Amino acid sequence: MSGGGGVIDLHTHSTASDGQYSPSETAFRAARAGTEVWALTDHDTVAGQEAAAAEAHRLGMRFVPGIELSVFLDLREIHVLGHFVDPAHATLRRFEDFLADRRRERMGKIIAKLAALGLRLTPDDIVRHSGGKTIGRPHVARALVAAGAVATVKEAFDRYLGEGKPAFEGRYRLTAEEAVSLVRGAGGVATLAHPGVSKIEAHDLARLKAIGFEGVEARHPDHVPSQLEKYLRIAAEVDLVPTSGSDFHGEAVSPERLLGTATMPAEDLERLERRRP
Repeated sequence: MSGGGGVIDLHTHSTASDGQYSPSETAFRAARAGTEVWALTDHDTVAGQEAAAAEAHRLGMRFVPGIELSVFLDLREIHVLGHFVDPAHATLRRFEDFLADRRRERMGKIIAKLAALGLRLTPDDIVRHSGGKTIGRPHVARALVAAGAVATVKEAFDRYLGEGKPAFEGRYRLTAEEAVSLVRGAGGVATLAHPGVSKIEAHDLARLKAIGFEGVEARHPDHVPSQLEKYLRIAAEVDLVPTSGSDFHGEAVSPERLLGTATMPAEDLERLERRRP
């Protein structure tokens, strides 16, 4: 367990999904930022876990294996963090492959929509910006930047890839209940990521608790102090463990989300781990 007062960061990303740095490099940067307990939670994949765990061990950090899943609560998209999952669990691996297939299908549709707009990309143009099986819109955005079609990733989303824009294509819709079942089946606990970003209220968290969520990411760089206070209060009311995460992707992707900026009490990490199935 954590005991030295270092940072506990349960939410980061690498090139295995949409992060800027490899799992090993992300581990190095987390340690340099004073992290004592670190989780890698790439979107829809555990592909980076082995390398991340090895480097974390070498650097003297405790490693918490994780994943981030995009799910739908009714018509609203929310993000679920799975902590303490077994990356080798067969069901988790099969589901990862299933989602990878759905993402490739989605990329094909996005490529076709961009072509209709006179912007021609190939699958290889996109894959070269991805370090793993998980291919998403950020990789398409980077390909558009590399092709000179836009100046920045933000411009790519604002003009073409964001919801309601001409090349937008929706993702596979996993339910919150399915995500909890998947995480628990792999030996982990499910927590809600950045509730303020998703505009989650007390009744939503009570509902998620009933579904099987065990924590909520109260401490996040996008939360202003009033939101932190709000989610700490609600977490206590509905018996969810308040967690922390920098949501680090790298300076080139999310410059405002920095390692070392979010932490939590060690006793809350212990509480979360005790809730593993």
